[in-house]
Amino acid sequence: MLEEMKAKIKTIVSEILEVPQDKLSDEARFFEDLNVDSMMALEIVASIEKKLKIVIPEEEIPKLRSLKNVFESLDKLMMK
Repeated sequence: MLEEMKAKIKTIVSEILEVPQDKLSDEARFFEDLNVDSMMALEIVASIEKKLKIVIPEEEIPKLRSLKNVFESLDKLMMK
């Protein structure tokens, strides 16, 4: 389940940023390394919520600074 979720998230981020998936490392920081702007960040969050049928709490959104952070946050959300 977790690997499937990670694959879906990587696909979403890859499509929005127009970056090949193999170029997206889990540690790459969205704003500093991948040049994500605030609109792209919102699009990523909205797409993840829609695709995975979840709601990411507003207080979690600022913590989503890399794919690794996204995976960790969503893993915690799924545990609840």
